[in-house]
Amino acid sequence: MSLITITKKDEVHLIVDTDPSTAKEIVDHFTFDVPGAKFMPSYKSRYWDGKARLFNMYTRELYIGLLDYLLEFAEQLEYRTKLEMEDLGEDSTIEAVQKFAKHLDLHSQNKPIEAREYQIEAVNHAISKGRCLLLSPTASGKSLMLYMLIRYHQLHGRKQLLIVPTTSLVEQMYGDFGDYSSANKWDVDEHCHRIYSGKEKTNDKDVIISTWQSIYKFPGVWFGQFDVIYGDEAHNFKAKSLTTIMDKCTTAPYRIGTTGTLDGSKTHRLVLEGVFGRVNQVTSTKKLMDDKQLAELKIVCMLLEYTDANRKLVSKMPYQEEIDWIVRNPLRNKLITNLTVAQKGNTLVLYQYVEKHGAVLYDMIKNHVVKGRKVFYVHGGTDTEHREEIRRLTEEENDAIIVASYGTFSTGINIRNLHNVVFASPSKSRIRNLQSIGRGLRRGGQKTVCNLFDLGDDISWKSKKNYTLNHMMERIKIYNEESFNYKIVKMQIDE
Repeated sequence: MSLITITKKDEVHLIVDTDPSTAKEIVDHFTFDVPGAKFMPSYKSRYWDGKARLFNMYTRELYIGLLDYLLEFAEQLEYRTKLEMEDLGEDSTIEAVQKFAKHLDLHSQNKPIEAREYQIEAVNHAISKGRCLLLSPTASGKSLMLYMLIRYHQLHGRKQLLIVPTTSLVEQMYGDFGDYSSANKWDVDEHCHRIYSGKEKTNDKDVIISTWQSIYKFPGVWFGQFDVIYGDEAHNFKAKSLTTIMDKCTTAPYRIGTTGTLDGSKTHRLVLEGVFGRVNQVTSTKKLMDDKQLAELKIVCMLLEYTDANRKLVSKMPYQEEIDWIVRNPLRNKLITNLTVAQKGNTLVLYQYVEKHGAVLYDMIKNHVVKGRKVFYVHGGTDTEHREEIRRLTEEENDAIIVASYGTFSTGINIRNLHNVVFASPSKSRIRNLQSIGRGLRRGGQKTVCNLFDLGDDISWKSKKNYTLNHMMERIKIYNEESFNYKIVKMQIDE
């Protein structure tokens, strides 16, 4: 019977010592097809076979977060294991976390708040395990969970790094922490330092909040100062530069990832679990809506149908040409403009391409609104302070319009007073869709309902379905999986 000896190399990797035959079995067990690999140049040139291998046959290294999967593999095959490492978890109970939360005297917008039951359970899980990936939907209060964990680890003298995907989220997280601390005299400026373009890179504060882009080239010695690493919106951590960051944190034993969405692929999930820890489902969007903690979501799938002449024309186009034709279509953009202007309340219009779509929609909408109605435009070139100002102003408005790129406003941005969301550009990304939907689900003021208008394009010709129609079918599949309420409305796009 094979023996598998497992030791800890550092706070990133295990060393798995076993005979060559068993090692090959472990390689196969942790080998997966990478979604979309066939479209990648390295696969097309036959330089790479399109597979991800999470266990290195030669170095015998495996991410620590995959330990449970390795033990399950050994148990199934009745292999003996010898585990030579200590458990990282700490003693923690729900009651202790509840008492700690009360001690923090949490506030938001100058009003006292209480951590919800699922938030207490998530914080307790993270403390008990030491490493985990908290899967909790947008608007479920991930920033509050992170704040409680940061305060807990600070009490134990641990230096902490919180990594977020955008500069806007750096500012938002910093602002949220200050908001939660408004009554307990914990000075966010004294304890937290922000790093992104234009900010000082070094300091001696307890908590660093940074974008991954600002620090991924830093040397390993810089990361050696941290005991706790957080990855907010952790689904972004499949990027090579982000896993590079986590690989440099060789002395940080505590790792907590938070995300509202995974992309559905096994590879993606296991990479994230490898660098953080096992997934813990905190709650779901449907449950939060049922409990009236999120706004009710009403989805209108607007299926745009085109003339035979256009169908025949588009049927000959490759994917990118079809996308370009759609976003440049003047009749479609006019429909988006009229739809947006007709909505009551604050409306977010999300687009993918800045110059050929976002700029065009912004000009059209700005020229069609009544005098005095505010229209904002956000794209990757909009500086962080201006984005934050737009977010703040929108929360104070009741009838504003934001025309924003998916990249800037689909992930993490918190606008409590958002009534309508319009998907103006085609997309099939599960993560992007669910993150974008989350922009409108926060309750605020008198708002209890969010309307989502999802535009799809039926330009099929005979038996050939066009690319973006298939995208819409994928989005509808997601709505079914999430038990969202939706209806399909067909509209003719005439010349």
